[in-house]
Amino acid sequence: MSPAQDSLRGSQPATIPALVRTRVRAAVRRPARLTPEESEARTLLLRLCSLLLQYPDAELAAARPVLTATVEALPSSPAAEHLAVFTAWLTGQGTDALERHYVEMFDLRRKSSLYLTYYLHGDTRRRGMALLTLNQRYRAAGWDIDGRELPDHLPVVLEFAALTGPGAGEAPLRQHRRGLELIHRALTDADSPYRHVLAALLTLLPPPTEADRAAVARLVAEGPPNEDVGLDPYGTYGEGEFAPPGTFVPPMAAPPTRVPPADPTNSLMKGTR
Repeated sequence: MSPAQDSLRGSQPATIPALVRTRVRAAVRRPARLTPEESEARTLLLRLCSLLLQYPDAELAAARPVLTATVEALPSSPAAEHLAVFTAWLTGQGTDALERHYVEMFDLRRKSSLYLTYYLHGDTRRRGMALLTLNQRYRAAGWDIDGRELPDHLPVVLEFAALTGPGAGEAPLRQHRRGLELIHRALTDADSPYRHVLAALLTLLPPPTEADRAAVARLVAEGPPNEDVGLDPYGTYGEGEFAPPGTFVPPMAAPPTRVPPADPTNSLMKGTR
């Protein structure tokens, strides 16, 4: 056998069952082929999740009737049910209360930060490369976020998925599924209504594998890479902290992605026709 043949042989699964398992795993993680109607509904769900996870300033608060009506008109699904629960809560809150709750959940608690690469890479140089790669993915698709927000901010990732589609567009969501599970767990532990938005999003992704569950458990216990401690409430150094004070300082965020001032419904419906 030639060296080339030997190298090729070594790169293949050792057994036929292993090859079958590889193809089955790929099929499970690959989005199913959608009808145009299903694709449109999925795009709208992703855009809704993106909008509902943005900072709830006065503009977004003013758009609550439109958001609620849009959710009520969605086809019946687990995702739609979760979003209906969330928008009912959203409508009943004052703007100041919404802003305080958002800051508490997403700015003051690292365990539920919306910056996805942190969960995968921690505060390491690998995270910087991941941010660069994600930005390059956006530009390759013809989309430039203009530095308004870091490219791994979940509302930005969701908007890209809505614009680009379930294949390449949703790839960053699938890559960061474990971080999304962790955010959902943290919001659930905090009894935050935002848990319903994460739950709605997770219904759109492939179900977690045993490896996913094990990785999330490790992340809860140990924290992101190069961190030696776990996540509150599973062992912390302080209120909502999973590292000693000063160990990790999140990057300064640009102004949150917001609903366009001219017409909040335009962003919601763009690309869904």
